Amino acid sequence: MKLCEPMPELTVPTEWLNGQVTKEELIGAMPTLFHFWSISCHLCKEAMPQVNQIRDEYKGKLNVIAVHMPRSENDLDLEEIKKVAAEHNIDHPIFVDNESTFALALENQYVPAYYVFDKEGKLRHFQAGGGGMEMLEKGVNRVQEESEQV
Repeated sequence: MKLCEPMPELTVPTEWLNGQVTKEELIGAMPTLFHFWSISCHLCKEAMPQVNQIRDEYKGKLNVIAVHMPRSENDLDLEEIKKVAAEHNIDHPIFVDNESTFALALENQYVPAYYVFDKEGKLRHFQAGGGGMEMLEKGVNRVQEESEQV
């Protein structure tokens, strides 16, 4: 997915955990961060405290949605996803993408991966991999500041 392209629909999840949201609910009010993770991804688990810190720091100013993307058959176990999410304090909505519909819509192949959309629903920042959390926070901050100026 290229920068400035619109957010795809949040269709056909295997399940929503911690509440469900729609694209219409995400666009218009504030920017949105989607973070892709998987229960078998060590780097995802290492980055989760920083993702949660961004979630808490920007509460009320940023939508944060987790997208669980399986990397193997073992990652399809919904009870294990719930358990790992609880262990890592993921209390924001989780789109369980066992069929990879949302990942395909974003052309995402990576975990962890981060997509920041502005409040109009246009992609403004993307990064993949375990490092670079400072860059993610700078991207979130930039998009957040721009949304407050409008």
